[in-house]
Amino acid sequence: MKKIYGIAVIVFLAGLCYAAEPVVQAPLTANPTYWSWAKTPPMGWNSWDCFGTTLTEEQAKAQADAMEKYLKPYGWTYFTVDIQWYEPDSQGHSYRRGARLEMDEYSRLIPALKKFPSSSNGRGFKPLADYVHAKGLKFGIHIMRGIPKQAVRDNTAILGTDARAADIANTRSTCPWNPDMYGVDMSKSGAQAYYDSLFELYASWGVDFVKVDDIARPYDEVQKAEIEAIRKAIDKTGRPIVLSLSPGDTPIERGQHVMNHANMWRISDDFWDRWQPLYGMFGRLEKWTRYRAEGAWPDADMLPFGIVEFNRPTRFTPDEQKTCMTLWCIARSPLILGADMTRMDDATLGLLTNPEVLAVNQASTNNRQIKNENDLIVWAADSPDGRDRYVGLFNAQSNDNPFDLSKPDFISRRLSGQPKAQVIEISIPIRNARRLVLAVKDGGNGSDYDHAAWIEPVLSGPKGTLKLTDLDWILATAGWGAVHKHRTVDG
Repeated sequence: MKKIYGIAVIVFLAGLCYAAEPVVQAPLTANPTYWSWAKTPPMGWNSWDCFGTTLTEEQAKAQADAMEKYLKPYGWTYFTVDIQWYEPDSQGHSYRRGARLEMDEYSRLIPALKKFPSSSNGRGFKPLADYVHAKGLKFGIHIMRGIPKQAVRDNTAILGTDARAADIANTRSTCPWNPDMYGVDMSKSGAQAYYDSLFELYASWGVDFVKVDDIARPYDEVQKAEIEAIRKAIDKTGRPIVLSLSPGDTPIERGQHVMNHANMWRISDDFWDRWQPLYGMFGRLEKWTRYRAEGAWPDADMLPFGIVEFNRPTRFTPDEQKTCMTLWCIARSPLILGADMTRMDDATLGLLTNPEVLAVNQASTNNRQIKNENDLIVWAADSPDGRDRYVGLFNAQSNDNPFDLSKPDFISRRLSGQPKAQVIEISIPIRNARRLVLAVKDGGNGSDYDHAAWIEPVLSGPKGTLKLTDLDWILATAGWGAVHKHRTVDG
């Protein structure tokens, strides 16, 4: 069992007299109206961690009921349906190339009737949004950047124009991990009208929050133009729809642009319950400090507490959970929970409803890292009236990885391309060895999506072969999600 030395404490120092060095903020080129829609970091829930691509209307209502009961009294308000709500037969956390999606005649994805029966007769998410709003909550959805490939194949219409889907699609711009969409060429006639029609539809459903994916990394001119188009489209609706951009990490050199177009943006790839990503978030949040403003929030991603990935408890230790929650709060990250809210234990609920800690997230100023000395880290913030100080003390020293990977007995050749399988024969003596460690590292080609799957790894010897999956594992980690036997990274 790993042992983590990660303790976080917030100390409230009333009336403490010391020089509170102000944060040097990036020069603002705008003070847009939409910043007032998220003057404090949004607090809410998203279905991804717990339900992946499979959330149904029945499950959504149960989660909304639990959110109203347990979290709403403490300020948690945004309820967001994540990806593939338009795919009837989506599975797990994976995507199916070529799956038929539900779409209207104007190239716009609509809720799958099989999952969301109240969306029938063109009602879309309006009935579910009404259910959520009746509980005093706000309703959000996840969308992918661009236009469905299915719309391009069918060459469907763009509302209010003579353009067709194929006319505005940028077929050279695709998402590397989701197969559903093409980018939109914003230089084409009908491109802005397409995004306008999307957000007009979402506004008619009563959507309050939109998470747009495949748009913040990379953040090239293509994505930049689509971000600007989305900003215009939201503003045209007249509805205060909070805009969240994903995935991360958003390039820091785009900090000025992103804070002038979005309310929140991811600063890391998907964050899961492992120590190393949590440790890395100290540096990420510190780096983004100058681009934090009321209404514009660097987003450290979701809180993987409680029951996640359908039915497993968080891998975070209690200390790691406290560290995570404390850091997110004193750095004023949005707080978006990923847990099954119908199954929260008392410890998780207590962590999420601590009024003093939440007050730091919602009502502090001048949030900054003061010191990092050998992973003993100090963050500080001021109370709104400037009379009190909040100090977060973190011991981020850890022996999380018990294996020394600096001197391997064997290094394979570099694997490149997208092979179905490549056999790597590792010929080393293992007599009397007590531990075998297999590790994969980045190939150094700059790709954010490198991965490997160990396919039927075996030990071979004079007495035959032995499957490694039949042995007892001391430790198994993955760069994303949980470790699974007999399943590839794409499901």
